[in-house]
Amino acid sequence: MWEAVILVQRGIVRALRSRPGVFTGVAAGVFALYVFLPPALLSLVRKPFDYFAFNAWLPELPHYLLQGEAPLQRKLEFIPNLALFWFSADSPYGVDWGFAVTVADLLRFLSLSLLFGAYFTLVVFMRNLASGDRSTAKFGRGGGVSGALASVLGISTGGCTVMGCGAPVIPVVGLAFVGLSSGALALLAEFSRVATALVFIAVTVGVVYLGWQVGERELRGKGNVNVQEPAAVQGTSPG
Repeated sequence: MWEAVILVQRGIVRALRSRPGVFTGVAAGVFALYVFLPPALLSLVRKPFDYFAFNAWLPELPHYLLQGEAPLQRKLEFIPNLALFWFSADSPYGVDWGFAVTVADLLRFLSLSLLFGAYFTLVVFMRNLASGDRSTAKFGRGGGVSGALASVLGISTGGCTVMGCGAPVIPVVGLAFVGLSSGALALLAEFSRVATALVFIAVTVGVVYLGWQVGERELRGKGNVNVQEPAAVQGTSPG
């Protein structure tokens, strides 16, 4: 098992060193998609956003964590739901819609961005390493489908939503429709969490599989050189 982990690690590192531009570009693009697509979508289908702000309380966070009187458990429960910044659009009746990025959201965006960056870097590296490999091409197409699912289903709102502050976290697609019942909102919220978890698992498995493939090919290539050199000198085949 430990040898397999080392093989996967070597394969991932080899691909990232070979294609750093692909990794950086894909990771940055996916992260920007998570942050900016929701307010763009809501601005198109609902109302253009007219307010953006960072949480003005953020400078007090270090003092709260280090010297605050709140118990540790309460701090650990508070930090993941802390809103870092948000977009919103006002209406005559209050907030028409809002999109807030919390600490948990930011960590999820970063994790998926890095995973997709590593995945597509491995796909590009494998295709260049063995052009015409059907298994690799097929796996690459599957990764594109997973990327589409993460882009649409994994994007969720936090903080203030169409229902006002404190509403459940629901997909942005749900915010595009007016008049949804509380049951429908709860169903969308659960569906979004499950879909995000499935995409996260699928991309992680893809990274591990492709990393193992690259590492195995590298190891096999080194092994072939060591085995074939004596055979070439003797004029016989390894068989």
